Amino acid sequence: MAVTHVTALRNVIADAVDNYLNTTGATDASADLQIQDSGSVVLVEFTLQNPAFGAAASAVITLAGVPIAATAGATGTASKGRIRDRANADAILFSVTASGGGGDVIASNTSITSSQSCSLTSLTYTAPA
Repeated sequence: MAVTHVTALRNVIADAVDNYLNTTGATDASADLQIQDSGSVVLVEFTLQNPAFGAAASAVITLAGVPIAATAGATGTASKGRIRDRANADAILFSVTASGGGGDVIASNTSITSSQSCSLTSLTYTAPA
């Protein structure tokens, strides 16, 4: 039998992820989310609220303050991303694809052009079972 966690504990785990993002480091006032190309060039960076997510429910935390707007700083094809804590250290890594591509994050458009207006409309994190 595989190890699993009850929902109450999964809520604690999800809330701990948010707490980590909001309190680790003091370089920035809040965490950020970066979308990158396959070579790790940052295409666009979104500044998150602090707290970044709402309280956990059914093991899920939902990004606060959406939609979040940002302007792309580089041109490329989005393929991965990361959420960094306030010290700008990687905390959560994810893949990015267009719809049907099987990525962790689904983008309406993976082709990003420098100076393009971008919007982060929703994001959830689910604590592992």
